[in-house]
Amino acid sequence: MVGGDPRRGPARSLTMRAHLAHATILCALVTSACGAEPAVATDTATATAPPGDTATSAPPDTATGDDGAADVGERDGDAAPAVAIVGARLLGAPGVADGGVAVLVLEGGVIARVGGDVPAGAEVVDLSGRFVVPAFIDSHVHLLYRPEAAEMLSGGVGGAVDMAAPVRIFDPAAVDFGALEVVAAGPMVTALGGYPTQSWGRDGYGLEVPNAEAGRAAVAKLAGLGARFIKVPFQGEAQLSDEIAAAVIDEAHLRGLRVAVHALGDADAARAGRLGADILAHTPVEPLQPATLDLWAGKTVVSTLGAFGGADSTVANLRALRERGATVLYGTDFGNTTVAGVDPRELTLLSRAGLDGAAVLAAGTTAPATFWGFADLGALAPGKAATFMVLRDDPRVVPSTLSSPASVWVRGLATGGGVGAGGSRGGRGG
Repeated sequence: MVGGDPRRGPARSLTMRAHLAHATILCALVTSACGAEPAVATDTATATAPPGDTATSAPPDTATGDDGAADVGERDGDAAPAVAIVGARLLGAPGVADGGVAVLVLEGGVIARVGGDVPAGAEVVDLSGRFVVPAFIDSHVHLLYRPEAAEMLSGGVGGAVDMAAPVRIFDPAAVDFGALEVVAAGPMVTALGGYPTQSWGRDGYGLEVPNAEAGRAAVAKLAGLGARFIKVPFQGEAQLSDEIAAAVIDEAHLRGLRVAVHALGDADAARAGRLGADILAHTPVEPLQPATLDLWAGKTVVSTLGAFGGADSTVANLRALRERGATVLYGTDFGNTTVAGVDPRELTLLSRAGLDGAAVLAAGTTAPATFWGFADLGALAPGKAATFMVLRDDPRVVPSTLSSPASVWVRGLATGGGVGAGGSRGGRGG
């Protein structure tokens, strides 16, 4: 099935082993400048990063609240006690009605239990009056172009889908996203001189292929390095021919990988749909004709409504795609956009496209977790990472609250507004 095993590959911080020793084989088969990556060997910066951009270190292992959030869940010399969150209204917790109150027990950075009594010895955090939801997943980012993983986490994003990066994104010795869980495509498979190799992505963000054989070889190599999907641009004068694009898409599908496409115009989106692509990496900005919409019925679109101005035509396209059964995934094109965290403008535009609060929440949590295979995210369920947002309002009623969490918990540690951001720490559970 296209998409393969959802647990395959680097769903937790890209910790797979890279196979970069084989890069010379790929260079012999494709004409991309495999060696023309930025001189910097780590993700501390890239040659094309915006002025003033600097690397961000991995998020700290302790929280930064003014009221001693660092103490939650850790003690010197001993195993950290369980943490029991009480009083909060939970959304996305299986077995608990949305908005219902239940005890959330955290142990070792994961959710140990939902419901029941406070375990003996647990540290109690009272979040009465708050709403707790899973951390968001941004389905379109460029983390080597704008390396702000720590800021993404503190802004409520626990998972990210990198839609184009040099192959070093697969090398754990070269990049470290800390606790941010990342799924990546690597460089776009593109035509000779094709997008984005002549503009912002000239430093390894595109892999140029001259023919169908080289296109298949590029897909094979990216799959071997750990790519979880393949991205192909359909833009500009230099594009892959139908023959080459079809070969790339077919090879990806043979390997259990989906294909995302950069296609902003109607004709380009239609061609990608006819050739069998699976994901629109952006909502197209040019008005889509009914025949084009039908080609994408039941497939998947990443919103990125704000990345190109949030025009009425773009919003209308997303509404029409959703009406035809397309799965909508929240995405911002971070790197092109600059909000590190849940983007308030994207939330507003999703609402304009017809998504109510519950649908907006799903587009950033359950839908992408299932689609991309983020096994540790997407729900407040036992065994999932204890990575979630604490909100002041019900996001089903006030979606904008998702962009200003009272606090964010990352693997069981509170950050942002302190413990509960207005909640209180109690004593030990009895």
